[in-house]
Amino acid sequence: MIEKRTVCQIVEEWLEGKDYFLVEVTVSPDDKIVVEIDHAEGVWIEDCVELSRYMESKLNREEEDYELEVGSAGIGQPFKVLQQYYNHLGLDVEVLVKDGRKLVGVLKEANEENFTLTVQKKVKLEGDKRPKLVDEDEVFTYEQIKYTKYLISFK
Repeated sequence: MIEKRTVCQIVEEWLEGKDYFLVEVTVSPDDKIVVEIDHAEGVWIEDCVELSRYMESKLNREEEDYELEVGSAGIGQPFKVLQQYYNHLGLDVEVLVKDGRKLVGVLKEANEENFTLTVQKKVKLEGDKRPKLVDEDEVFTYEQIKYTKYLISFK
Protein backbone atom coordinates (compact mmCIF):
# COMPACT_ATOMS: atom_id res chain seq x y z
CA MET A 1 0.00 0.00 0.00
CA ILE A 2 1.21 3.48 -0.85
CA GLU A 3 1.86 5.58 2.26
CA LYS A 4 -0.02 8.85 2.69
CA ARG A 5 3.20 10.38 4.05
CA THR A 6 4.99 9.55 0.78
CA VAL A 7 2.22 11.13 -1.30
CA CYS A 8 2.26 14.27 0.88
CA GLN A 9 6.03 14.61 0.44
CA ILE A 10 5.72 14.36 -3.36
CA VAL A 11 2.93 16.97 -3.41
CA GLU A 12 4.89 19.31 -1.12
CA GLU A 13 7.90 19.04 -3.49
CA TRP A 14 5.70 20.11 -6.41
CA LEU A 15 4.10 22.92 -4.38
CA GLU A 16 7.48 24.44 -3.45
CA GLY A 17 7.70 27.97 -4.83
CA LYS A 18 4.09 27.96 -6.04
CA ASP A 19 1.11 29.86 -4.62
CA TYR A 20 -0.91 26.64 -4.38
CA PHE A 21 -1.40 24.90 -1.05
CA LEU A 22 -2.35 21.37 -0.06
CA VAL A 23 -5.87 20.91 1.27
CA GLU A 24 -6.13 17.15 1.68
CA VAL A 25 -4.62 13.83 0.66
CA THR A 26 -6.48 10.54 1.03
CA VAL A 27 -5.15 7.10 0.20
CA SER A 28 -7.65 4.24 0.34
CA PRO A 29 -6.66 0.65 1.17
CA ASP A 30 -6.94 -0.24 -2.54
CA ASP A 31 -4.48 2.59 -3.40
CA LYS A 32 -6.89 5.17 -4.75
CA ILE A 33 -5.04 8.44 -4.18
CA VAL A 34 -7.04 11.67 -4.06
CA VAL A 35 -5.15 14.98 -3.81
CA GLU A 36 -6.93 18.29 -3.28
CA ILE A 37 -5.06 21.55 -3.81
CA ASP A 38 -6.24 25.15 -3.70
CA HIS A 39 -5.13 28.64 -4.68
CA ALA A 40 -6.40 32.09 -3.68
CA GLU A 41 -7.50 32.73 -7.27
CA GLY A 42 -8.76 29.25 -8.08
CA VAL A 43 -7.18 26.10 -9.46
CA TRP A 44 -6.30 25.69 -13.13
CA ILE A 45 -6.82 22.31 -14.81
CA GLU A 46 -3.37 22.59 -16.41
CA ASP A 47 -1.79 22.73 -12.95
CA CYS A 48 -3.74 19.66 -11.83
CA VAL A 49 -2.44 17.83 -14.89
CA GLU A 50 1.10 19.01 -14.17
CA LEU A 51 0.89 17.82 -10.54
CA SER A 52 -0.60 14.50 -11.64
CA ARG A 53 2.25 13.92 -14.12
CA TYR A 54 4.82 14.94 -11.50
CA MET A 55 3.35 12.44 -9.03
CA GLU A 56 3.30 9.68 -11.64
CA SER A 57 6.98 10.33 -12.34
CA LYS A 58 7.72 9.82 -8.62
CA LEU A 59 5.50 6.77 -8.00
CA ASN A 60 6.38 3.39 -9.50
CA ARG A 61 3.45 1.49 -11.05
CA GLU A 62 5.67 -1.60 -11.31
CA GLU A 63 5.88 -1.78 -7.51
CA GLU A 64 2.33 -0.71 -6.71
CA ASP A 65 -0.70 -0.19 -8.95
CA TYR A 66 -2.74 2.88 -8.00
CA GLU A 67 -5.49 5.19 -9.16
CA LEU A 68 -4.69 8.91 -9.00
CA GLU A 69 -7.10 11.83 -8.86
CA VAL A 70 -5.86 15.42 -8.56
CA GLY A 71 -8.27 18.31 -8.26
CA SER A 72 -9.30 21.47 -6.48
CA ALA A 73 -10.89 21.64 -3.05
CA GLY A 74 -14.19 22.50 -4.71
CA ILE A 75 -16.24 25.63 -4.39
CA GLY A 76 -19.04 25.28 -1.87
CA GLN A 77 -17.18 22.57 0.05
CA PRO A 78 -16.39 23.06 3.75
CA PHE A 79 -13.01 24.58 4.54
CA LYS A 80 -10.43 22.01 5.62
CA VAL A 81 -7.30 24.09 6.24
CA LEU A 82 -6.58 27.50 7.76
CA GLN A 83 -5.29 28.90 4.45
CA GLN A 84 -8.83 28.65 3.07
CA TYR A 85 -10.03 30.96 5.86
CA TYR A 86 -7.26 33.45 4.99
CA ASN A 87 -8.18 33.33 1.30
CA HIS A 88 -11.83 34.15 2.06
CA LEU A 89 -11.29 37.10 4.42
CA GLY A 90 -13.76 39.86 3.56
CA LEU A 91 -16.07 37.48 1.72
CA ASP A 92 -19.47 36.00 2.55
CA VAL A 93 -19.37 32.59 4.22
CA GLU A 94 -21.83 30.18 5.79
CA VAL A 95 -21.07 28.74 9.21
CA LEU A 96 -22.89 25.83 10.83
CA VAL A 97 -22.32 26.00 14.58
CA LYS A 98 -22.45 22.78 16.60
CA ASP A 99 -25.36 24.25 18.61
CA GLY A 100 -27.45 24.08 15.41
CA ARG A 101 -27.31 27.72 14.31
CA LYS A 102 -26.58 28.40 10.65
CA LEU A 103 -25.09 31.85 10.17
CA VAL A 104 -24.26 33.84 7.07
CA GLY A 105 -21.86 36.73 7.30
CA VAL A 106 -18.54 38.22 6.29
CA LEU A 107 -15.37 36.46 7.38
CA LYS A 108 -13.62 39.31 9.18
CA GLU A 109 -10.55 37.71 10.79
CA ALA A 110 -8.92 34.31 11.15
CA ASN A 111 -5.97 32.91 13.07
CA GLU A 112 -4.85 29.53 14.36
CA GLU A 113 -7.17 29.62 17.39
CA ASN A 114 -10.40 31.17 16.07
CA PHE A 115 -12.14 33.29 13.47
CA THR A 116 -14.49 36.28 13.51
CA LEU A 117 -17.72 36.42 11.54
CA THR A 118 -19.59 39.70 11.05
CA VAL A 119 -23.31 38.97 10.95
CA GLN A 120 -26.29 41.29 10.58
CA LYS A 121 -28.86 41.15 13.37
CA LYS A 122 -32.16 42.92 13.79
CA VAL A 123 -32.04 45.11 16.87
CA LYS A 124 -34.75 47.42 18.14
CA LEU A 125 -33.05 50.56 19.29
CA GLU A 126 -34.63 52.68 21.99
CA GLY A 127 -37.01 55.23 20.47
CA ASP A 128 -37.25 53.47 17.10
CA LYS A 129 -40.51 51.96 15.91
CA ARG A 130 -38.90 49.19 13.86
CA PRO A 131 -35.85 47.02 14.37
CA LYS A 132 -32.76 47.93 12.35
CA LEU A 133 -30.05 45.73 10.93
CA VAL A 134 -26.75 46.17 12.76
CA ASP A 135 -23.40 44.46 12.23
CA GLU A 136 -22.26 42.27 15.09
CA ASP A 137 -19.02 40.29 15.34
CA GLU A 138 -19.12 36.73 16.60
CA VAL A 139 -15.93 34.86 17.43
CA PHE A 140 -15.76 31.07 17.06
CA THR A 141 -13.11 28.49 17.78
CA TYR A 142 -12.82 25.79 15.13
CA GLU A 143 -14.04 23.23 17.69
CA GLN A 144 -17.35 25.12 18.05
CA ILE A 145 -18.37 24.67 14.43
CA LYS A 146 -19.36 21.83 12.15
CA TYR A 147 -18.25 23.66 9.00
CA THR A 148 -17.47 26.94 7.29
CA LYS A 149 -17.83 27.30 3.55
CA TYR A 150 -17.78 30.00 0.90
CA LEU A 151 -21.26 31.33 0.22
CA ILE A 152 -22.07 31.18 -3.47
CA SER A 153 -24.26 34.12 -4.38
CA PHE A 154 -25.98 34.84 -7.68
CA LYS A 155 -26.94 38.46 -6.90
